[in-house]
Amino acid sequence: MKKIKVAFFADILVEDFDGAVRTMYQLIKHIDAERFEYLFIYGSGPDKILGFESIKIPAVPLPINTNYAIALPALAHKSLTKKLKAFGADIVHISTPSFLGNFGLDYAEQNALPVISIYHTHFISYVDYYLKHAPVFINTVKQRIVKGHKAFYNRCHKVYIPSESIKNELCAMGILPSKLKIWKRGIDTLLFSPYKRSKTILQRLTGNRNPTVIFASRLVWEKNLETLFAIYDKMMAGTLPVNFLIVGDGNAEQACRERMPKAVFTGKIDHRYLSLLYASADVFLFPSVSETYGNVVVEAMASGLPCVIADGGGSKDFIEQGINGFKCEPYNAADYVEKISLILNNKLLSIQFSAEALKVTRQISWEQLTQTYFDDVSSMAVKHVPALASA
Repeated sequence: MKKIKVAFFADILVEDFDGAVRTMYQLIKHIDAERFEYLFIYGSGPDKILGFESIKIPAVPLPINTNYAIALPALAHKSLTKKLKAFGADIVHISTPSFLGNFGLDYAEQNALPVISIYHTHFISYVDYYLKHAPVFINTVKQRIVKGHKAFYNRCHKVYIPSESIKNELCAMGILPSKLKIWKRGIDTLLFSPYKRSKTILQRLTGNRNPTVIFASRLVWEKNLETLFAIYDKMMAGTLPVNFLIVGDGNAEQACRERMPKAVFTGKIDHRYLSLLYASADVFLFPSVSETYGNVVVEAMASGLPCVIADGGGSKDFIEQGINGFKCEPYNAADYVEKISLILNNKLLSIQFSAEALKVTRQISWEQLTQTYFDDVSSMAVKHVPALASA
């Protein structure tokens, strides 16, 4: 049987780098090598991706966030073109509307190949944070992102999106609804589980038995850290003793440590340890509105941890207000504090949120999602659409 050849373009393929890359690795680890042959083209990552053909090209850090690097295909154009020609792809997978993503899209268009993409990052939601000191440019930059997204995603044949709220936003940008397919994210319910609850692990970290509010994320400004600080201030000034546990690292970590001196910081930890902290804490707090999906919210819910999150971004679709968690006005610290206090002071409500959250996450399976992806790749490659739609 002839294998289906997939050219896979991604700027970053460093395993466990962030939620987007973890999603990509779920697909990679489920590849059936008897049915598919993959060629990975990327900027940052290992020299080889799980034994598949791999091309690592030059990349440079982003000026606004040096944790991220952007691949520069122009610096490897000749060798990249030669490799792609020899590979003879049947279908193209593109992760991001970057320089590399557009290179892959152009390659697909030139060779009349179908294109599948996953909408990983809600870039437009970052603009307010990165340009907060230059607000005059915000609308202009947002308009350029909208124009770029419309041009890019309307040239793809299928774009996986994680939620209805993200679908609505993309359609408002002018991306054709026929291009979009709801494809959520899976969760490992053996790894993230309420049965891992252990109060002793928190006592060792905090030195006390007070209730613990946990925030887990990359510590970068687009995660609405200013609101996190305001919530911390109000909780510390309140009458209820509570621990703030901050999990993760990033370029804003030092600022977070200085701004929340009584919080406990773990730095970056592995998922095994994180699963223990989720299961053992009392409330998961997540004020970010920049999420396309919000993997950490699903992880917390699968751990039976009541969630108080922003009513914004893709994460909000998981929470049914007052049934399995609380959604808050995104920048209203008092709203978060009120909801956190309700959970900490009402054991029955906490139990209800935990039970209802588990019902949601037990319906999400990586096996099912990856099967959908590979079925789509197969059918699209076989049909071999002759021409790409224009924006």
